[in-house]
Amino acid sequence: MVQAQSGPISAAALAKLIDHTLLKPEAGQAELRLWAEEARAHGFCSVCVNPVNVAQVAGLLSGSGVRTCSVVGFPLGATTPEAKAFETARAVRDGADEIDMVINIGALRDGRLDAVRADIAAVRAACPGRVLKVIIETCLLDEAQKRIACRLAVEAGADFVKTSTGFSTGGATEADIALMRAEVGPRIGVKASGGVRTLAQAQAMIAAGATRIGASSGVALVSGAAPAATAGY
Repeated sequence: MVQAQSGPISAAALAKLIDHTLLKPEAGQAELRLWAEEARAHGFCSVCVNPVNVAQVAGLLSGSGVRTCSVVGFPLGATTPEAKAFETARAVRDGADEIDMVINIGALRDGRLDAVRADIAAVRAACPGRVLKVIIETCLLDEAQKRIACRLAVEAGADFVKTSTGFSTGGATEADIALMRAEVGPRIGVKASGGVRTLAQAQAMIAAGATRIGASSGVALVSGAAPAATAGY
């Protein structure tokens, strides 16, 4: 059962909901080390990185209690289920505890729902025992499509539904979080990602039903500092 937050959340409690995210293509080893150090220092839930960086980050986080999260099929979702499953299996071997996959958005918009369900199921099968979050890219969907995407994710065994990649035309909104929470019910997590850069925004997403926050501005969220200019998240 997912526990909803009521009232203002403390910095320590908020930190445990944050996926400290570094997905820009130019991220190098020094920045990855910094993200891991910040995650350790603040007690973030995870560090979320591209697959090529999973092994390094998993090593940096070893013994810390902070999880390693890898994206899959990112950011377009326009690879085959077999490719996503292969990418997922490699990320797991490299130390990923959580997988954030992008759905086949075109198939969803076309109404090819079996293809979307099979796409998610292929990734689910490739990461047994790991947390699976399904990115539906809400900014590209209408309300009915968002609801369908949430249902398909639940049917395929996802642990979370997630708003956005942070690399498309929009990010998380309170309205989308509320819609997704209403659709999946209390047993599935909802992750707000894309454009969450201030404490007020994070509080609003949590009040709307989010149980995880994906952000590159994690330190600013928990410290009250001004967020740095970042790409994507």
